[in-house]
Amino acid sequence: MMATYTQHDLGDVKLQRSLTLPNDVETIPQLNEFIDTIAETIGLDMSLTMSLNLAIEEAVVNVMDYAYPQGVKGDVTIDVAASDQWLQFIISDSGTPFDPTKKEEADTTLSVDERPIGGLGIFLVRQLMDTIQYDYVDGKNVLTLRKQLTTQTS
Repeated sequence: MMATYTQHDLGDVKLQRSLTLPNDVETIPQLNEFIDTIAETIGLDMSLTMSLNLAIEEAVVNVMDYAYPQGVKGDVTIDVAASDQWLQFIISDSGTPFDPTKKEEADTTLSVDERPIGGLGIFLVRQLMDTIQYDYVDGKNVLTLRKQLTTQTS
């Protein structure tokens, strides 16, 4: 499946890019390549790049798995903007409304057998990103994830 990819550079934002993928987890390698390219372009270290890949992949896979009913095709768009101080990912879809920020924190003190299924993905996203915000705008789920870069850029 092909991804839609565009690039923009605006004002004090030194990098702005967008990737649209079908809701198919087989496209995740394209997402990882997209994030790797952005990280390399703005000079992020490998540790931060790996953390970003994990957080964004978790968020996007959740959309692919749950936003659209089984067998229904839909798209997931990832818009990225970077300045010297921050990196922002906006993940949007037209699927079933769901606010992951309202999800109860995963209790990581429980054993695997005691812990309910689900919730670890958003837990990871919260741990790896500095801010997370959800909005439902014009029939779209919009999840905004931000990471401070002040000590990570070259």
